[in-house]
Amino acid sequence: MDISALRYVQSAPIQRAADQKKTDGDGAFDSVFATAMNMLDETNQLQNTAESLEVQFLLGEAENTHDLQIAQQKATTALDYTIAVRDKALEAYNSIMNMQM
Repeated sequence: MDISALRYVQSAPIQRAADQKKTDGDGAFDSVFATAMNMLDETNQLQNTAESLEVQFLLGEAENTHDLQIAQQKATTALDYTIAVRDKALEAYNSIMNMQM
């Protein structure tokens, strides 16, 4: 999947993958896999942050609903993107497995 067309992406792992694709050329699997793992780590971190802010809000320790909504939206967007990447990877895997030799 060509990610060079993505613009205005704020995710550091995605930016590193796009920059590496421009300089690497061969698209080594290990770099793609490492980028995917970094994306999963970032998604997990965003989910944990949103959950932590939600608990703080529910306990009355935080009163700013704006920050809570921003954290929840970031976590939801990251999870949606991660699911989309996973679906594309599975689609590519199934295509490869169905090829005639």
